[in-house]
Amino acid sequence: MSRWKELPEELNPRVRQLVVRLRRLKDHSGLSLRQLAAKTGYSAKSWERYLGGRSLPPRDAVEALARIGADDPTRLLALYEVAAEAWEREREAVPAPARGHDHRAAAPRAEDRAGETADADACGTAVPCAGTGLPAGGAAGSEREQPGPRGRALHITVVAGVVTLVLAVSSVVLVLVRNPGGDGRTAAHLGPSTTPSAAAASSPAVPAYTCRFERRAGQWYAGNSRTQDAVLANGLAGPDIAEAQCLLRRAGFSPGDVDGIYGPLTENAVKRLQKRAGLVVDGIVGPHTWKALRG
Repeated sequence: MSRWKELPEELNPRVRQLVVRLRRLKDHSGLSLRQLAAKTGYSAKSWERYLGGRSLPPRDAVEALARIGADDPTRLLALYEVAAEAWEREREAVPAPARGHDHRAAAPRAEDRAGETADADACGTAVPCAGTGLPAGGAAGSEREQPGPRGRALHITVVAGVVTLVLAVSSVVLVLVRNPGGDGRTAAHLGPSTTPSAAAASSPAVPAYTCRFERRAGQWYAGNSRTQDAVLANGLAGPDIAEAQCLLRRAGFSPGDVDGIYGPLTENAVKRLQKRAGLVVDGIVGPHTWKALRG
């Protein structure tokens, strides 16, 4: 497994989650940055920026890496759209003069082309570059055109709307969990025309999670989920998170209550586990962290 540099602390959590997923796909492929450049058409320097969190990769680059790493492109591209929307929103909030000094800003295309030309020259002038099917110094090293802005903006808007709706529902459930008695504060958040009893009747029942540990085929399970590769991050909720919370407790790292909600306590417990296991300490549960939890 590659020893990656730690990502910038100010990097948006959604972008961080995408970069961590891309790093794992690159590690799984076993390719070097130059080999990855030859197979995708994006230069090694470009991939260095993408995987370092300093530049948002193009959609085509993400899709190409998904194919190389044998990952589900639909799921990865959905994660990319959310990250791209967060990236653009943060860049729009930064004034234009200051944006030129932002180390996370995307590098000019001329730099990408220059890096790609250098990669092509290194392949030789008389034979094609490995994996590209094109002669050295040809079009394999040039960046591909980005999708049209209108279609991309519409796609980002739809994905952002779905994510906003999910987060809103999760927030309502969290408020109900923390105020089960309906002490008046819950009613205030629900609006003047909604009573606590009506809110309880219209809200879904909050699941109760327990930890029932058993060991199968050399792995630990807690009875809430059998996933091996679900990606979990701060702000999510569900049985996969309850499973991770139980396994964190078994490993000696307290995530707080086993409530199926990925909050700061759970994230801190995951980081401590990752540090002990020698993994990338990013607070995001992925395949490698699941292996450490179930081992």
